[in-house]
Amino acid sequence: MTNLKTTYLGMQLRSPLVMSASPLSEHVDNIKRAEDAGIGAVVLYSLFEEQLRMERQALYHYLTHGSESYAEALTYYPQLGEFKTDSSGYLEHIRKAKEAVHIPIIASLNGTTVGNWIKFAKQIESAGADALELNEYSIPTDMNKSGAEIEETVIEVLRAVKSAVSIPVAIKLSPFYSNMAYMAKRLDSVGADGLVLFNRFYQPDIDLETLEVKPSVILSTPQALRLPMRWIAILYGRIKASLAATSGVHTAADVAKMLLVGANVTMMTAALLKNGIDHARVVEEGLRQWMTEHEYESVNQMRGAISQLNTEDPAAFERAQYMKALTHYRPDMS
Repeated sequence: MTNLKTTYLGMQLRSPLVMSASPLSEHVDNIKRAEDAGIGAVVLYSLFEEQLRMERQALYHYLTHGSESYAEALTYYPQLGEFKTDSSGYLEHIRKAKEAVHIPIIASLNGTTVGNWIKFAKQIESAGADALELNEYSIPTDMNKSGAEIEETVIEVLRAVKSAVSIPVAIKLSPFYSNMAYMAKRLDSVGADGLVLFNRFYQPDIDLETLEVKPSVILSTPQALRLPMRWIAILYGRIKASLAATSGVHTAADVAKMLLVGANVTMMTAALLKNGIDHARVVEEGLRQWMTEHEYESVNQMRGAISQLNTEDPAAFERAQYMKALTHYRPDMS
């Protein structure tokens, strides 16, 4: 029997299959189904600081509107302690998920200010989350801020959160740093327990009828795995942090590729949204079959076997492969 156990963020998981942050984790029943389907850990949907800020403003308006004319009306409004905010609801969701399943529950947090990163990280730890994923999702638009300053902000957020909590902390990164290898090394040096590669930036679209900018979500395809696969292969064995592959993982073959280049875990969302949570069973079965056919007894045995450190052609993950790909390509003229 093949052994699918792996270690991620210092936690032993029964499988490298992880359900990444998505609306699927909004319901505890889905989390239970994920555990039953063989998922090794679940990353909860993200808690966004902007949501909490808008919520507080709306609540303040709701509790105080009209009080200057009808002071007695305030007695009809709920006390602040009775009013559940998104943050309290999120924390309660963590507690319920922990009670319902045995697999690790990883919270996801997207902040904009260091103080609130720390505040919410502490609350998430107190609620019982096994680990925390910092969802580093921001679009730099300040023309007076250099790339080095932006990178330093990310470093400082990680350092501050790590100093505030004792649970493992991973950081989900974009691929758009000037030197991804250097950034990974710096994050590793300040204590990142894991790097999640990569965050997919959802691009806005335009409604030509209303002439409005509208949000647009396009689910990943298997082709999207090429970028995280390359960087995990390059980083494997060079940093201490765990490596999580996300974006483009749909099939057992995708999982096998990511493990071979060095991933500790492979995260899925699009495949589960398209095919249902039970698709994880199909992926696990396919992975076991592939491992048996290729005589791998465990995930640990195969992990990193084709990383840049271990491959016969290290240049395959760098510039040389670009040249080979272009010079050997021949269009289909039939």
